[in-house]
Amino acid sequence: MKEITIHGRGGQGAVTSSQILAVAAFYDGKECQAFPMFGVERRGAPVEAFARISDKPITLRSQVYNPNYIMVLDSTLLANGSKILETNHGAKIFINSSKNPKELGSSNGNVFSVDVTKKALEIIGKPFVNIGMLGAFSALSGEISLPSLEKAILEVMGSNDTGEKNRKLAVEVFNSVKKQNGGN
Repeated sequence: MKEITIHGRGGQGAVTSSQILAVAAFYDGKECQAFPMFGVERRGAPVEAFARISDKPITLRSQVYNPNYIMVLDSTLLANGSKILETNHGAKIFINSSKNPKELGSSNGNVFSVDVTKKALEIIGKPFVNIGMLGAFSALSGEISLPSLEKAILEVMGSNDTGEKNRKLAVEVFNSVKKQNGGN
C-alpha cells in the first residue's frame, strides 16, 4: 500500500487533489481512499488531505502518519518550524516551487521541486496548482497513469472549460517533468 499526504492551504484544492488521485488509481484498477483533515476551516489556513493506493483491499481507516509520498502545494508551508522536509523514512516529496530543493532547505535526494505555478498561470490564468501537482506526481512516482489521471480530472471537474484547462495543465506538467528527468 502507498500512502500520500497533500499539504496546502484552504482554498488551494488539496482535498480535490486527493479525490482525483483516488479516482485515477481506481481507473488504473487499484483500491483507493481519499480523505481530508481540517484544522481551522478558513481560506489560507493549513490543510492536509490524504490518499491511499493499493493492489489489495484497504482496511486501514486512520490518518496517514508515514507517507510514501508528500505533495506540497505552497512552499510557504515549509517555513516556521515545519517538519515536512524532516521525513526520515524515505518519502518522496514534491514541492510546488521555482526554487531547487537545496534552496528550500533540503539536502535529501528524495525532494523534487516543480514550478507548477508558472505553468498554471500560462494555461489557466490563475495560480491553481493542485491538479498540475498531480501531473508531477504521476510523472515522478508512476503510481497513477496519465490517461487515468486525465479521465479522473474530467470526471471530477467536468468536461467543461475548467476541467479541460486543468487536464491540459496536468499533461503539460507531466511532460515537462518527464523531459526534465530524462524521460524516467
